[in-house]
Amino acid sequence: MKKISMLSSLVLLLAALVVPVAAQQNKTAITSGAKMKVTGIILKQEGQGFRMRDDAGSELSVSLASNARIEEKKSNPFRGSKKYTSSQLTRGLFVEVEGRGDGSGGLTAEKIKFSKDSLRVADSVNSTVVPVENRLGDAETRVAATEENAKRLSGQLDELSQVANLAKGGAAAAQETADVAVEGVNKTNDRISSLDDFDVQKTETISFKVGSWVLSKEAKATLDDIANQAKDAKGFVIQVRGFASADGGENSNRSLSQKRAEAVMHYLAENHDIPLRRIVLPFGYGEAMPVADNTTLDGRKQNRRAEVSILVSKGLANPVNVIRPTKL
Repeated sequence: MKKISMLSSLVLLLAALVVPVAAQQNKTAITSGAKMKVTGIILKQEGQGFRMRDDAGSELSVSLASNARIEEKKSNPFRGSKKYTSSQLTRGLFVEVEGRGDGSGGLTAEKIKFSKDSLRVADSVNSTVVPVENRLGDAETRVAATEENAKRLSGQLDELSQVANLAKGGAAAAQETADVAVEGVNKTNDRISSLDDFDVQKTETISFKVGSWVLSKEAKATLDDIANQAKDAKGFVIQVRGFASADGGENSNRSLSQKRAEAVMHYLAENHDIPLRRIVLPFGYGEAMPVADNTTLDGRKQNRRAEVSILVSKGLANPVNVIRPTKL
């Protein structure tokens, strides 16, 4: 299996910054005292522990036991495992956690393992996320200032009406100005609210041969069309999801589906210069979500696929237009 590339780590960053959370995440609850072993990605640190998302997509709260062991998940059985500290349990890190239910639906970790490659990926992600988040914070500050200006403008409407009533024949003109101002404020607020709301503009399916993640000539032509159409859209991102049929084992199919999704991402970035910030984290779903019956030859052929969708932000695609009344 190929090592995770630096390009994949940057795509992990994009998932955190670009993808909107359109629905509440599933949460895993563990029976108190029950022994459990889970694998997944750390989402964020929480006090003396962290929150993670397991392979099934459910979220789980993890706290550290006082004697918890944090060590390397090594591939070489003839050397000792490297020991780590809790400060290295950062977001983006793929971990294997063993522990018991803590009575509050979470997991008290007794042993945590992760590979050196996973730690390198997490460090790369976090070194890139921080400056991007700072820029996002600046953007949010500017949006807040715009909303505050809009509130002040709304508060001036009464004053404008009073001044206009004092001027002979000015009442109608003042009311028209107030109506335009209110319309502009409302439309601006609507646009801000829809910045993280996306429409699916187009979806295409890429097919693969058994056990392969190599793009065919037809697949590349389809991706060429996707790239050309995306470049003409405003506020777009491209979502890539990989899938596998039931021809092989579950773990190998999950890895195969991930490679298919990453093959699509690499082609779009390298051959069409699609910015990585425009590509949602490619994810492999393995045998999950089949579109056809896996017990038939034709069904398995349909399930060996990757789905590529162009998503367009409603807020960025729809500018604020306020029509002012025509003076007679």
